[in-house]
Amino acid sequence: MPLTTSIDDLFSAASQSAADSGGGGTADKPVYTGRYIVIFKPDATADAIQQFLTNANVNAASAASFDSQAVSFSDLGNAEVLTFPNLGLALVSSDAYASLQSPSNNAAVASADGTPPPAPATDSPVDSWEQETFFYTEGTATATPASNVTYGLDITLVSKSTNDGTGIKLCLLDTGLDLNHPDFSGRTIVSQSFIPGQTVQDGHSHGTHTAGTAAGPQAPASGPRYGVAYNASLYIGKVLSDGGVGVGGSVIAGINWALASNCDIISMSIQSNVPVQKTYTQLGQKALDQKSLIIAAAGNFSSRPGTIVNTSAPANSPTVMAVAAVDSTCSIASFSNGGKIEIAGPGVDVLSSVPMPTQYGTKSGTSMATPHVSGIAALWAQSDSTYRGQALWSAVTGAAKSLSQPATDVGSGLVQAPTPGGVCQ
Repeated sequence: MPLTTSIDDLFSAASQSAADSGGGGTADKPVYTGRYIVIFKPDATADAIQQFLTNANVNAASAASFDSQAVSFSDLGNAEVLTFPNLGLALVSSDAYASLQSPSNNAAVASADGTPPPAPATDSPVDSWEQETFFYTEGTATATPASNVTYGLDITLVSKSTNDGTGIKLCLLDTGLDLNHPDFSGRTIVSQSFIPGQTVQDGHSHGTHTAGTAAGPQAPASGPRYGVAYNASLYIGKVLSDGGVGVGGSVIAGINWALASNCDIISMSIQSNVPVQKTYTQLGQKALDQKSLIIAAAGNFSSRPGTIVNTSAPANSPTVMAVAAVDSTCSIASFSNGGKIEIAGPGVDVLSSVPMPTQYGTKSGTSMATPHVSGIAALWAQSDSTYRGQALWSAVTGAAKSLSQPATDVGSGLVQAPTPGGVCQ
């Protein structure tokens, strides 16, 4: 598929292919786009990478050629490869992948079952290949509660914190944002869509909800306060379509843009039920090296107590902070995945903003827990200029309130804002 193909067309073709072969086609099973991610060796030079592409005679574009590295997939034209020089990665179309598998460019893709690929040619700049995966929103709608402050801001001590995220760049990579929502009126928001043919305007609701939790206003137009870091500088990247589906290339482009924009925190409420991918482990490390922190949802495929599914990608990568969901009593949510978990946040019946005219609503999911953690991370980053990257990770997890559940369920415990005390028993 070309790099300009719409997300809907990619998903439709992949789902049909999976169905024809007796496979999946749903969010709880791996479905691949047919495109690939190439991971270059850490010491690969720009000249070696260029020669690698020249040998295969493929048309290549670079994220570095776009202002602020804000890639517009609709403007890639006939490009078959999109390189991300700062990340050591490239997105490759299915046709270009075949061309790049010449003897001099030999480096095989890992199979879906995790079997290690053959070693690449010693003179190749390629470390490995991975299949581009789909990512999905996760979270269900419920009734709207009435209160003076949401329980999430209460049990995490945000309501008692004097910090507001001032001076911190907080990026949400999701389905976008309703730019017409009154609670974001007058707010300076930097935004970019990485979905071909769609603007950053949220036609789904998931992105507006997560952005509201992470950085909604101190005083909403109506109802209780629901936003954490209300004075943070807000960056909105659309990496999931209005249908709630995205692909690896869009996610990579969003992370690349956020890092190029020097965002301190990157929040991703997305999930893909695939094993750990080197792509996102490398991206997480690139972020930490740049004093940034990627925080991601653990996923919602469990059905506790009987079934506990392993943490989803990209949160399952060791360099990405994985967030589990708890309810108002600090009990693990029945849907919350487990295994590799760093911390937990409120994720059941969470009130936040949704697109107009509905304006407010509640959702449940580790997607809802993640922006609580990301917003609170912004409060910690504001509290100490040395809290960046790995130091911020340590500060957030180190301040968590211990819970009775095992670390494989809730990590270090319930996320807490920078203020003493607690309410969960």
